[in-house]
Amino acid sequence: MTVLLGSNITRAATPAAAATQRPSEGSVHSWDLSTGVDGPGTRFVTFLSGCPLTCLYCHNPDTWRMRNGKRTSADDVIAEAGKYTRFIAASGGGATVSGGEPLLQPVFAGELLHRMKHELGLHTALDTSGFLGVRATDALLRDVDLVLLDIKSWDRETYRKVTGRPLAPTLDFAHRLADLGKEVHVRFVLVPGLTDAPENVEGVAAFAASLGNVSRVDVLPFHKLGEAKWQALEMNFTLHDTPSPTPDQVAQARETFAAHGLYAV
Repeated sequence: MTVLLGSNITRAATPAAAATQRPSEGSVHSWDLSTGVDGPGTRFVTFLSGCPLTCLYCHNPDTWRMRNGKRTSADDVIAEAGKYTRFIAASGGGATVSGGEPLLQPVFAGELLHRMKHELGLHTALDTSGFLGVRATDALLRDVDLVLLDIKSWDRETYRKVTGRPLAPTLDFAHRLADLGKEVHVRFVLVPGLTDAPENVEGVAAFAASLGNVSRVDVLPFHKLGEAKWQALEMNFTLHDTPSPTPDQVAQARETFAAHGLYAV
């Protein structure tokens, strides 16, 4: 039940402006109620617009640019989420700030997380690639109960091929979260012929296990459900001929994570 919010040109508020402007505003693509894919229980998920990565398998390329979202106040988002708090709480769920990449708008994302947690009393999750982890202040992370961290590859060349960016910032952010004792769910997309090499899966698994704060790993099978969006945006979906992994391939990847003592689903 995604609620799209239009298409206006916008830009993120600067930290200086945000310091004197409450509530803050940001570029929001949509919000949604979801179960099982954006953190535990039923979640109110706010999708912010804008992302510095250009992942080859992205199923929401329409979130890459902030100008494709609608400038929205934190008050509006909190008011919408507030309609569902009893239902969400009864499911053991909460609120997730996702994207795009929410840390492209850290002031706005931080206010949403703070108010979801302290005004609405909801469990909070931040869904991020970690590439912009340096933009997450300690104050922002104090309002986060769970980080959903995408580690898209262990092999550096593959990571850059998949995302167009280097891997190091994500690993640095992962180490910071471990130092803070922040609970993390690692997400890993299994793409045949791209990220499924045994040594690549093993590398992600060993790294995740070394952190000590990863309570779950989601092995996500590659799919092409977003290909129509690429076509609508007149973008070349280079994985058109790539198949989804077989159940056996997914099971094998999960077993690799489990062999490192991680709960993998």
